[in-house]
Parts: sequence; structure tokens; C-alpha cells
Amino acid sequence: MNFDDFRRRADAVRGIPLEAVLTFRGAIRDPRDRAKWHTERGPLSVTGSKFKPWQQGPGGGGAIDLVIHLADVSVTTAVRWLEQHLATSHPTVGQPAIFASDTPHTAADGDGELHLPVPQIHLLARVRRYLTQRRGLSGSLLEPLVQSGKLYADRRGNAVFLLVAGKDSRPVGAELRGTGSRVWRGMAPGTSKDLGFFWIGDPRSQQIVLCESAIDAISCHQLDPERLCISTSGARANLPWLTALIARRYEIHCGFDADPPGDEAARLMTILHPEVKRLRPRAHDWNDVLVSSR
Repeated sequence: MNFDDFRRRADAVRGIPLEAVLTFRGAIRDPRDRAKWHTERGPLSVTGSKFKPWQQGPGGGGAIDLVIHLADVSVTTAVRWLEQHLATSHPTVGQPAIFASDTPHTAADGDGELHLPVPQIHLLARVRRYLTQRRGLSGSLLEPLVQSGKLYADRRGNAVFLLVAGKDSRPVGAELRGTGSRVWRGMAPGTSKDLGFFWIGDPRSQQIVLCESAIDAISCHQLDPERLCISTSGARANLPWLTALIARRYEIHCGFDADPPGDEAARLMTILHPEVKRLRPRAHDWNDVLVSSR
């Protein structure tokens, strides 16, 4: 890659809103000072495209400088991170999962080749017990997911929820959820959250609810079977595939968790995409709503 190529890539991501970067990295806006954010590197203030740390660093302007400050990485790494996670125009960004055409994707936003866990049939009963008994999910909803391969158990007994893309539902990653006494969640190595997602519901539905996890998506659908529910695998405000769904005139609601990160990501999403409406769970998340309603 020559200098001109890198400059074009940098120009394409430099203007990403600082709020999008901060929200994606888990920063929380101060409730008393809207310009102040609490970040992994301490508090900082944002004014337009400029930011100023309160404790360390000289500050800067633009998304690249902000990533360099927050992650303490080189400019090359910062540009690559922004391309992978927040740049809707980056060529690795695919079309929106089950609603997309069958155009193949050759690149991924994950770190390297996708490595999905190997299914372990003998541990599937443990996953079923966890999801039905502890999370209150309906076995009648889980069984089609199991039969289609979108839900299975790995060798540690974790629940594996496949992220898929295209009409052929090709896997592009997986959410992992621990089923033991310790709360644990993760993603399969090489997962490409920008290319696809976990979903449940009738593809013909015009009502879509975006949820933060696969378990929340199943819970949300169980509460209202008319909804097609999608997991965004985290409170992600700037989803690369969302614009295409909006163009197809779906009625889209952001159902992120009722907590500061979820509220802030939802607020930013509705700024970036005014067509999306907020649907705040009555409890912390949709699974909490489901369990409390039993």
C-alpha cells in the first residue's frame, strides 16, 4: 500500500463522529456535562470534531486521533480499527444478512479467519436447560434454531448463536454465552459482526427490533412473536447494514438495554438514522422483561 492509498483510507474514516467512537468503545457521557465523556483513558471533553483529555495527552481532532489516544496505537492501526468497526463505506462491509442479495463477501471485519466452535451433541442438553430454566426461553422457539444449526453447544458447554449473512445464511461469526455459574460471554475468533447477525422471527415481518444479544433477541421475539428480532452483538450505534434495512422501509426500533451504554448508543443511532425509534425495555434488558413476566 502506497502513501496515496493510505491517505484515501484515512480521509474516509477521519470524519466518523467522535460520539460513535466513544460509544463503541464503551465510554459513558457524563449526565451533568454533555460535553464530558468517561473513557478507558480517563475523562475528556468533546466539542464538534475536537476532543481534549482532562488528565493526559494534548487532545486532537477527528476519529483517528481519538482512537490513537484511547487505544494507544499507531495511526495505521487506528485507521484499520475504524475501517473494521465504524466505517460504513469500507469495502469489507457487506449487505444486511438475511435481507441481502447473494453477493459473496471475501473480506471480514474480524481479526483473521473465522474459527467456529465444533458442535458437541452430548452437551446440547446442558445448553437447553440453561436457556429454558434459567433464562425462561421457550423450547418451541429454541428447537428450530437447533435444527437449523443456528444454536448449538461447544466443547465447554457454552451456547453458540450463529451470525449469518445472505439468503444462504452462511456463517460469519458466533456469539458465545457461558451456561455455568459464572457469567461469561464472548465471540468466536474471526467473527464479522459487520457482515451479518443472529436473528429470529418471520422474515416477512415489517417490524424489526435491534437487541444487544442473541438471548435478548429471542426474549424480545417471545414477548411479541410479530417482531423480527436481531442481535447486534453489543450496543453498536453505527451498524453498516442498517441503512439497507431502512431503505426497505422496515419499521425499525432500537431495543438496546435500559442502562447508560444502551441509552447512549440508542440516542446516537437515532441521530445517525432518524427513521429508527427507541424501544426501551421495561427492565434492564429483554430477558429480564421476559423472566419478570413469568
